[in-house]
Amino acid sequence: MRATRSLPAPVRTFADFLGLTKPDGAPSDRGPQGAGGAVNRLHTDEHQYPDLNTEEKRTVRKIATFGGVGAVLIAFGALGVGSFPVVQNPIAGRRLIGLMFRMQSTALTVTMVGTAMLMIAWVLLRRYTIGYLNPNAHTVPAQPRRLTRRGFDRILALWVLPFLFAPPMFSKDVYSYLAQSEITARGLDPYAIGPAKALGIDHVFTRSVPNIWRDTPAPYGPLFLYLGRGITWLTGENVVAGVIAHRLLALAGVAMIVWALPRLARRCGVSEVAALWLGAANPLVIFHLIAGIHNEGLMLGMMLVGMEWSLRAISSGRRFLDGWAPTRTAWLLTAGAAMIAASSLIKITSVLALGFIGMALARRLGGSFPDIGGRLRDWRTAIRAFRPDLGRTLIAIALAAGFLAIVLVIVVVVVCQVTGLGYGWLDAGILGGASRVRSWMSIPTVLGMATGLIGVLLGLGDHTTAILAITRPIAAALAAVIVLRMLLATLSGRIHAVGALGISMAALVLLFPVVQPWYLLWAIVPLAAWATAPGFRLAAVIVSSVVSVMLMPNGGEIEPYVIAKAGMSTVVIVALAVYLTFELPRRRERRLALGRVR
Repeated sequence: MRATRSLPAPVRTFADFLGLTKPDGAPSDRGPQGAGGAVNRLHTDEHQYPDLNTEEKRTVRKIATFGGVGAVLIAFGALGVGSFPVVQNPIAGRRLIGLMFRMQSTALTVTMVGTAMLMIAWVLLRRYTIGYLNPNAHTVPAQPRRLTRRGFDRILALWVLPFLFAPPMFSKDVYSYLAQSEITARGLDPYAIGPAKALGIDHVFTRSVPNIWRDTPAPYGPLFLYLGRGITWLTGENVVAGVIAHRLLALAGVAMIVWALPRLARRCGVSEVAALWLGAANPLVIFHLIAGIHNEGLMLGMMLVGMEWSLRAISSGRRFLDGWAPTRTAWLLTAGAAMIAASSLIKITSVLALGFIGMALARRLGGSFPDIGGRLRDWRTAIRAFRPDLGRTLIAIALAAGFLAIVLVIVVVVVCQVTGLGYGWLDAGILGGASRVRSWMSIPTVLGMATGLIGVLLGLGDHTTAILAITRPIAAALAAVIVLRMLLATLSGRIHAVGALGISMAALVLLFPVVQPWYLLWAIVPLAAWATAPGFRLAAVIVSSVVSVMLMPNGGEIEPYVIAKAGMSTVVIVALAVYLTFELPRRRERRLALGRVR
């Protein structure tokens, strides 16, 4: 009997990386739109748990209150160290409300204490939403009960409410939004000139824009600037009113995340509350999308809503056409694709979601991909067996791609023409404008900067710019390979479209030329609805907790000695707060049980 030849190890590894192979025992008949999708190391279906008992609810209320007090402290401290405008500062010169503004060190301490309390509460709440982050580290299993959706919504509202009345925090981007919206309202091209040239250096909006962005054209899509034009029409040059309006816009985006995330999680076989805990109550969402007023909230919200609508239509099993007439399912799919396309007109990165909707749709239309095994004979057999399906698969991909391309083109053309902003936002120089910032969170940028620094230390000169011109294209090519892998894996049924999108977004973020803390939400939010592996959740919690506190509340720099004093005070105050809230009641209960306290 002739021995069966195996695939060479490099070929096997590359085929597995591209999603051409399936793990042992993976079902071949489960599509990406099914609950749970294909077998993957990052995902397993989660059980539905009963409600918490009375004692656990009491503990959850204590955790929720602890975090709510932290949120109030953050909002109160922000009155002294928030990202205030240079002119039209609403609290400058006020006796009572401006008290914190005159005591920066105290305000920073209050803000840091509140930040620590809210983050501690978020981490503690995880036991009642997902159980242990690392089950293998505990001898006692997690309790077989979880927080209900209704209870979680109340906690989230409690933690978010104080930020509605706080000044902008952790970033000054909202003032760039106001300036670019004013440029649009004046009928000028925001993709050709920056705030300083268009409005003048002394304009009320320009003066609050960070210096690095004053001469930079708008990097955002026309839909966002059109919404900003409406805000300018309503608020004029009133900075405070404009900030409030943009925060309401950010809240609308977060509300869409809260609506879509549990539905996508249920579609992927993941606990709704677990997905919301990691994706909506995440400190990065609260601090940067709500307090920081970033338009990522609107982009992510629209993208997730579009994903839910599209996947609902694809997984329904109903026909898209009744003769030549579109059915309700077809219109739902069209609405979902149009929503994703519209989200890319806020920020273009969300257009990536259309690719995974396209692969899920192609699979629904009969497309497939071969299951290439680890042995050469199996590989040849799989290719031979796939040949009859090749034509059908190509037709399915062409139909899905053509349909989504038509929707995308129509949405882009309509928005660009209605807004009158044209297609300048698609210019490569505009899309790559943020790359002027050298971000330590970007892998190719860090490698380039580190190599340049080594060259300087060795006396070879500073060649950082030249090295970045090499590392960044390599990183972009690697990101493209990872996205291709996820597309093929979605088509073959190895992974759910939501999970594939999240992994692709993670690759895009980490290999992007510049990474801001809130960019991590591009990956964390969709992955919260799919990835259940303890390792992923533990890493997401650590990264979210660390990165959330990397930026100062004023969106700029604060003197190191002020930070040091506030940090030392924060450690003492938070330790005391934790002891009085959690540890002291436990000790008292033990003493009562022993009969030492009456």
